[in-house]
Amino acid sequence: MGKEEPPSTSKELQELQRKLSLLMEFIQGNSKVVAFMKSPVGQYLDRHPFLAFAVLVFLAVTAVPVGFFLFLALLASLAALVGVIILEGLVISMGGLSLFCILCGLGFMSLAMLGTILMPCMVVSSLINYWFSPR
Repeated sequence: MGKEEPPSTSKELQELQRKLSLLMEFIQGNSKVVAFMKSPVGQYLDRHPFLAFAVLVFLAVTAVPVGFFLFLALLASLAALVGVIILEGLVISMGGLSLFCILCGLGFMSLAMLGTILMPCMVVSSLINYWFSPR
């Protein structure tokens, strides 16, 4: 038994060819395409179809890697921005914590200095009051 093609295959091919020709007419009738084809680059590519096809294939093949690279660059920029914000918050927090520690240390030092300065003053004052008090 041999393979028999259904009779609808040729009709499907003719329908596909008709749709393709309508699509080509629509593209060639577009004002932007007409303007490009009238430009020197468009005329050059019209005279050199292999080069036009090579440029088309190159653009189609490089679109995905370039888009992926741009996506990664955008993602890295956003990560850097978030990282800078987090780093800035961390630096401000660490600076605030160290300022708090330094101020607490200075407070305790000032209390210690106040004690060392006031003790002799109180002792000298008490001695003066004791020596020169009326008896």
